[in-house]
Formats: sequence, structure tokens, C-alpha cells
Amino acid sequence: MKVILKQDFDTLGAAGEIVNVKAGYARNFLLPRQIAYEATPGNMKKYEEENKRISYQKNKEIKKAEHLAGELEKVSCTIAVVVGEEDKLFGSVTTQDIATSLEEKGMEIDKRKIYLEEPIKALGIYTVPIRLHSEVTANVKVWVVKK
Repeated sequence: MKVILKQDFDTLGAAGEIVNVKAGYARNFLLPRQIAYEATPGNMKKYEEENKRISYQKNKEIKKAEHLAGELEKVSCTIAVVVGEEDKLFGSVTTQDIATSLEEKGMEIDKRKIYLEEPIKALGIYTVPIRLHSEVTANVKVWVVKK
């Protein structure tokens, strides 16, 4: 059964794409949750109009994310932490700490958009990627210093 996705869905594709799925999956999951609608001739016209709207909206979001990325590239945040002997941190620096530090600088970034492979557990300078959009990533310098 062919369906048109109304929103991005990780396992199927992006919003506006026409995908072929099993009929039961479409009837029991996608259609009731309004994630997709059936690809009938009438819905195809609706799809074309909606696709124009979605592409306009996506371009607008990308431009906004690129502007924010430009601002974030200029910013570096300093996080002061308590250290013990041999400059070992008590605890670690997490995405929440980085988000709070950026918020103090006037940049509101959701902590889920900040990507750390593992929490920072040592003093130093780190480059932390922030995924603002699926196509836009900004890098922020994070200075971890002792209190």
C-alpha cells in the first residue's frame, strides 16, 4: 500500500515522501496516528500542494538554523568545576551543563541537540557539536576550568 508521510519518520523517510508499506502497518499504525495518509489521486494533489509548503518551511528552518550556527560559532562557554588531586573532576560536564552555560550567554539550546559521545571528565578545551537541524551542525568551544 502506498502512503504519503505527513511528518518525518525515522524508519520510513521524510515528510512528503511517498513510501510503500504493508497494508496492515498503514491501517493499524500510520493512518490512525496521522503520520501518513493513503496515496489516492485526490491525495496526490493535496500532496503536491503540501510538498510546496513543506519545502518552503524546511528552507526557512534551515536558514534560521544556519544563522544560529553562525552566532554559536562565535561563542565559547566556560564551565568552572570542582577538582580534586591531580586535577580530576568530581563528576563530569554533561549536555545540561553546556546548555545552562549557553543560556547564560543568551543562546537557548535544547540539551538534546548537544552531542557528546561521552561526558567530559577532564579539564581542557573541547569542541562540542550542536545539531540545530538535520543538515546544520554548529561547533562550540567549551572551556572546562577549575573553580
